[in-house]
Amino acid sequence: MGQTTTKADLVNVIAQRTGLTKNETESVVDCLFESIIDSLKAGKRIEIRGFGSFNIRYKNLRQARNPRTGEKVTVEPKNVPTFKISKEFKHAVSESLKANK
Repeated sequence: MGQTTTKADLVNVIAQRTGLTKNETESVVDCLFESIIDSLKAGKRIEIRGFGSFNIRYKNLRQARNPRTGEKVTVEPKNVPTFKISKEFKHAVSESLKANK
C-alpha cells in the first residue's frame, strides 16, 4: 500500500491546518488518544459520526496452537479494544483509492 503516517506526521498536518503550534497540537492529539483509552477502560463505547466507533469486545477462554511447535495452548479470556469504520469513512477512502489508479 505505501508509507506509514506517524503521530508526528498527524501533528504537523493538524498544526499547519489550524495554525496551532506543534506543542499545542501534540497536547490535543495526546488528549484525544488518552480520552479514548480512558473511556474504553471505563467500559464505554465511543462513536465518532462519519469516522467510526471504538468498543470493547470480550474474548472467551479458548484453545489455540503455537504456530512454531503445533503445541496446544490455552488462551485466557480477555477484553480487547475494537474499531469499526463508518460507512462514510469506508466510502471516502474507497473512492479516493479508485480515483488514484
